[in-house]
Amino acid sequence: MPIIKSAKKRVKVTKKAAARNSKTKRNLRTALKNFQANLTSSKALSSHNSAQSALDKAAKKGILHKNKVARKKRQLAAKAKAAGVKLNSSTKKSVTKKTSTKSAVKKTAVKKNSAKPAKKRPVGKKS
Repeated sequence: MPIIKSAKKRVKVTKKAAARNSKTKRNLRTALKNFQANLTSSKALSSHNSAQSALDKAAKKGILHKNKVARKKRQLAAKAKAAGVKLNSSTKKSVTKKTSTKSAVKKTAVKKNSAKPAKKRPVGKKS
């Protein structure tokens, strides 16, 4: 048992973090098992989405490395495709451009200001 106050606190913090990490890992394993079990059923798409979500959460929290998560997600998609599951576009995030009126206003304001000639500085004395 630690004697120093900061070491005692570190033990408490580590214990909490371990509990949090084990919960995330447990949810991840459950989601992966559900995906494997539902691969041939009609619930395959939803279990695929939840497994990918669990993987993303594990990466975000630092439980798994981002490259490992990318590899696992690729493997899940390959298994789903081999099983004949249709992965529709709803699983992929679509990127839409939003035109902001503020940016348009700023662009026109910049153009108006650039038309003015630059102010000349007064010439100082040369020594």
